Amino acid sequence: MNSKMTNNYENVLKKLPFYPYLNQEEKQFLLNGYVIKDYKKGSNIYSATNECLGVIIVLEGELKAYLMSEQGKEVTLYRLAENGICIMTASCLLKKITFDVYIDAVADSKVLIIKSDVFEKLKSNDIRVENFALTVASERFSDVMWAMEQMLFLPVEKRVALFLYDEYSKSKKTVLPVTQEAIASYIGSAREVVGRTLKKFEKRGIVELSNGKIKLLKISELNI
Repeated sequence: MNSKMTNNYENVLKKLPFYPYLNQEEKQFLLNGYVIKDYKKGSNIYSATNECLGVIIVLEGELKAYLMSEQGKEVTLYRLAENGICIMTASCLLKKITFDVYIDAVADSKVLIIKSDVFEKLKSNDIRVENFALTVASERFSDVMWAMEQMLFLPVEKRVALFLYDEYSKSKKTVLPVTQEAIASYIGSAREVVGRTLKKFEKRGIVELSNGKIKLLKISELNI
């Protein structure tokens, strides 16, 4: 790892809200206590069988956290893009987390991982680091509650429309490289139901469907 790249990664750590309050020894301990990992699209990063990984900061790409039923059905809890932080991968630091969370890369991704033993030591020594961990956990919990509210209270048509509009808002592209199966996973529905909904949208001239892609024709009608 060259010095320029190392400085870039260290700058990511220096932007963490608790960093200015660490003493010099603790700062150096943090700056020596991370790894950089690359994951290909579709790679599993964390699951119930993995060891406590540490705190993840997304540098490039996108990750998704999800639950999986015994039948293999996935329910997406939240997604993380650049600068997103995940602490569920450090479940050993959050003793009350008792459900099994999976984390996958949904695009080629690069992440910075603060090692679990490093973060645990800092957290035990400084209340600000513990508050940071609780804040991140609370933010992810809010994401989970939003996902659950959508699944429980919004009709599928509204959920599909929201998903497409959110994807457009993030990418500013009218052609989305996403499959019906992926949408079903993200919104907690069945692929067949999503397929029927998209066909309705197509008949209304809102979208145009092709293999593995969805072209948005009337974006304003998705933001409903």
